[in-house]
Amino acid sequence: MSDTVRIAEGIYWIGVNDFETNLFEALWPLPRGVSYNSYILIDDKVVLIDTVKGPFFSDFLDKIRSLLPEGRKVDYLVVNHMEPDHSGSIKVLREAFPEIKIIGNEKTKGMLDAFYGVTDNVVTVKDSDELEIGSKTLQFHMTPMVHWPETMMTFEKTTGLLFSGDAFGGFGALNGGIFDDEVDVDYFEDEVLRYFSNIVGRYSSMVQKAFEKLKNVDIKVVCATHGPVWRKNPSRIIELYDRWSKEETEEGVVLVYGSMYGNTQKMMEAVASGLVKGGVDKIRVHNISTTHISFIIRDIWRFRGLVLGSCTYNMELFPPMKQLVSAIENRMMKNRKIGVFGSYTWSGGALKELQEFASKSKCDQVCPVIEAKSCPTQEDLEKCVELGLNMASAIKK
Repeated sequence: MSDTVRIAEGIYWIGVNDFETNLFEALWPLPRGVSYNSYILIDDKVVLIDTVKGPFFSDFLDKIRSLLPEGRKVDYLVVNHMEPDHSGSIKVLREAFPEIKIIGNEKTKGMLDAFYGVTDNVVTVKDSDELEIGSKTLQFHMTPMVHWPETMMTFEKTTGLLFSGDAFGGFGALNGGIFDDEVDVDYFEDEVLRYFSNIVGRYSSMVQKAFEKLKNVDIKVVCATHGPVWRKNPSRIIELYDRWSKEETEEGVVLVYGSMYGNTQKMMEAVASGLVKGGVDKIRVHNISTTHISFIIRDIWRFRGLVLGSCTYNMELFPPMKQLVSAIENRMMKNRKIGVFGSYTWSGGALKELQEFASKSKCDQVCPVIEAKSCPTQEDLEKCVELGLNMASAIKK
């Protein structure tokens, strides 16, 4: 999409789509791209809300100029978030509009200097400060650690538009439409959760503090910096974010296994059989060696049950499984049911580490714990079926 899009009177989307970046933050796959959403408000004053990633500045500038009469300047840039996919055009934007004033909070001010050497024409705002730009009024809300220390949101009082920064945003480029009633909402919902669980989820308590701060704000449209603009049903994305940040889970089980030669995989299949016999219809199976960790974390965040099974490698937990366990610990997940199983040939290691992880987590462990030597015996497989049955029972209570 190359055009500007009108959101309300005098307010336009001027974002860009990125189909070139393979890994967001050099970590997270982008199979269908990502959008960098920026917005412009044209009133007595002209205000930009965030910019775009540096390589896309030319297209971004063309959109700004297409909406302004020749010679009209941009008065303000509001920086809701300093991450370079949103602030990366600031230096060249100042060259295009030398008199532009940059609005942010005290932490924003420090990051502007650290990232871009920008120290002049910076206006600092505090919680609930307002800026009248003509018929419209911007109100600033500090939302630290959603997901950087300087993050804030900007609310336009006359239209009810909330410019929410990364909050409520997700992966996926905007193909042909920018609004929730124009796109595949189910796809974007999955990609918002993958974004949330991998990037923001660790700071869920701060998300809840942000909700408390915004509880009396009459939000009519949610304008995030990634993904669709939620105009038809903004309550949907707000309610999902609220539930996810409370770690309220759905009935279902994520089954993750690491297997070098198929023996641990046999144990996984027996556990899955037990889950099905126990009446679980939402089962997500992931091979830790072939599924990117971001998709696994997304599913773990969504569902109540988690079963991890791993072979032993060099007397330790299989390396990809070790990475997953570390990622789960980093996100401080809780309120789940956990089951574990493992295999070894000449020395243990995998099961010991999985048990240590389960005991440290703020989750309830489901038994039995099974460890097979080399190839699982019939007795081992029967215990795996039992683990699946017990997990099914645990997530239904």
